[in-house]
Amino acid sequence: MPDLLWDDVKSFFDPQVMGALPDVCVTDTTAADWQALCDLVRTSGWTWEYREGAVERPLPPAREALSRPAGAETANLRVRPVPGVLAIFRMLSAEEIDFDVDLRELQGQQGVDTLCAFLGTIGRRLGKAVVMTAEGDHGNPVLGFDPVADRVMPLADPRLV
Repeated sequence: MPDLLWDDVKSFFDPQVMGALPDVCVTDTTAADWQALCDLVRTSGWTWEYREGAVERPLPPAREALSRPAGAETANLRVRPVPGVLAIFRMLSAEEIDFDVDLRELQGQQGVDTLCAFLGTIGRRLGKAVVMTAEGDHGNPVLGFDPVADRVMPLADPRLV
């Protein structure tokens, strides 16, 4: 049985309501958590690429990517958990794993299932909550992976979004 049903949460997947690129994050992280994420990406079978600015490079150890000098090009890890779905992780701070997904790529029950599987895989590997908020609305999560419940759950009322 799926974690979430499309009919129950479709407002959380509406680009007009949430913004096309809602924010997804894992808080209270360390460079070791980033390394665990990088190791997961390498071994998951997902398609990925690491970029510094517009230049594709080999994926360095997380500690190295996170300690780039001020003013350096932004380090991005671009991950495709399934064809046609892109998550962009911005390696800005060890304290938070921050990434975007494109809701236009996550429509219908298949999109919900894809996002739930992706968030769950990350949350299980890190043993931490993974939450999604509307684009630019960091303080108000709408759904997320709960590591205690071991599933993705609504964190807001979808009828009020």
